[in-house]
Amino acid sequence: MRVEHFLEASAQVCPDKLALIEGGNRLTYRALDEAARTLAAALAERGVARGDRVVIFADNCWEAVVGLFGALKAGAVFCMVNPSTKAEKLRFILDDCKPTAVITIARLLATARAALAEQAFVKTVLVAGGKTDLAANETPFAEALAPREKPLRFAGIACDLAMLVYTSGSTGFPKGVMMTHQNVVAAATSITTYLDNTPDDIILNVLPISFDYGLYQVLMAAKVGATLVLEKSFAFPQAIFNRIRAEKVTGFPIVPTIAALILQMRDLKPGDLDLRYITNTAAALPPAHIQRLQELFPATRLYSMYGLTECKRCTYLPPSELKSRPSSVGVAIPGTEAYVVDDNGEKVGPDVVGELVIRGPHVMKGYWRNPEATDRALRPGPHPWEKVLHTGDLFRTDADGFLYFVGRKDDIIKSRGEKVSPKEVESVLFQLEGVKEAVVIGVPDPVLGAALKAVIALAPGVALAERDVIRHCAARLEDFMVPKFVEFRAELPKTDNGKISRRETALLEAQS
Repeated sequence: MRVEHFLEASAQVCPDKLALIEGGNRLTYRALDEAARTLAAALAERGVARGDRVVIFADNCWEAVVGLFGALKAGAVFCMVNPSTKAEKLRFILDDCKPTAVITIARLLATARAALAEQAFVKTVLVAGGKTDLAANETPFAEALAPREKPLRFAGIACDLAMLVYTSGSTGFPKGVMMTHQNVVAAATSITTYLDNTPDDIILNVLPISFDYGLYQVLMAAKVGATLVLEKSFAFPQAIFNRIRAEKVTGFPIVPTIAALILQMRDLKPGDLDLRYITNTAAALPPAHIQRLQELFPATRLYSMYGLTECKRCTYLPPSELKSRPSSVGVAIPGTEAYVVDDNGEKVGPDVVGELVIRGPHVMKGYWRNPEATDRALRPGPHPWEKVLHTGDLFRTDADGFLYFVGRKDDIIKSRGEKVSPKEVESVLFQLEGVKEAVVIGVPDPVLGAALKAVIALAPGVALAERDVIRHCAARLEDFMVPKFVEFRAELPKTDNGKISRRETALLEAQS
């Protein structure tokens, strides 16, 4: 099976069912499939061939969804790029993957043009939305959807590359994660299995579809024949909740920053929203946030999950285990294996901290044009025919095999000769009433080597002093884990995916 078959199968089974709701646009599965098929033919006419890359530089709009399925139907490899990406980074991505076509929207055209300056490999640029003066190789997206007498007939195979997803590039320029159709089908099948997704689900997505967590909401909805409600962001929570009620939404994927905003809403009462499930990934939810979410959504299944771009999803915690293991991210997703190893690659027992390794059909093929980085991440596995993914994340298991995130290898802070996991300290900070966001970093100290500094953003109307935070931590943590410094900020820096950026926080600290 290939990824575009998700859409084609649902269009055949339920052609008149709503597939996508975006703003005032409501597309049935038949309409979405026909638009993607027409676009595929238009791309082929403009020089897109099997294996070529199609970059989609857009926000959460229906054209982007048509674009990704159209690219796949043309046998191409799609690459979603976050709409907040600046010209320099976009230029790097374009130079790296050398797309034959770019799909963008009118408000981003200036950035796209700046990144595309003097690039000969892009044969066509399709521009959606708004009216603007277009250059010779630029075509209105609507024109590419004009009916064609001879629709494209394409047959690829499952081991073809389906998509490139560029990582956030915390150690430099971003890397393109290569995912085949087999990879995507395996991941989507596994996730929809444990979420019990059905055609009756209505999923609301506020996450950027350039972010693989948001992207998979599109792919998984198409796979099971569900309805996807696509929103631009969570900037106006009350409007989103009104949308959830109006569309009778059943599934709501979130990240910790969204959870923090939800918990600030004073007028939201327990049971106000009738959701079947909520999922969380990108970073672990603090146990204190989990408890409060369960109080607000008593009849809703809450899934704590962990994943990374290189394999989409690694683990999930069954909701039945949430009460007894609130700080766990669970077990390996169905059809895969997750285990912890020491520095020699040997599996370790319970409560021993080591690196998490992932084995399964969802593991990437490598990084695009970057064999050195590929070799660091994909290493020989327990069998001679395979390579497994070394995540770079430190984990431990409990006696029952449930996994617990400790921190990134690079994030561990050595203070007083002791290794400190910032996440453990942050979990305690989130227990303090009024803490909206928190991150812990290490700052140089002549005596301690590195002193712990807590950087905190408070909820509106909350007043806390440095001594309040230190006293709270001292009552709950070992002395070497208590922050020496506390700084309050209005907001903490975040990645494009909405995740608090420890790296950017540390850089700001170093520059101050």
